[in-house]
Amino acid sequence: MSTARGDQPTVQSVTTARAKAADDLNARMRHYLVTMGIRTGCFVLAFLTSGWVRWTCVALAVVLPYIAVVFANARSPRAAGRLAPVAPRDPHRRQIDS
Repeated sequence: MSTARGDQPTVQSVTTARAKAADDLNARMRHYLVTMGIRTGCFVLAFLTSGWVRWTCVALAVVLPYIAVVFANARSPRAAGRLAPVAPRDPHRRQIDS
């Protein structure tokens, strides 16, 4: 195990760890469902309104599926976090050697 200062080992901080993949997936699904909900509202408004509002709703109902799929398939970038060494709370505690 490498040491930072003399006898204190370097420990990886949990706060610099990446977010779970499940959290990213849930956020993308939520965004997709909201976008498709707006599309459903546009369909309803297209039948209930007239004039330029109707055609705006029709255009949004046509374009929103593409936007929803593009955003649902776009993963958040995996930013390389800075690794920050953290000193252990109890420096006298024995370390398990591997």
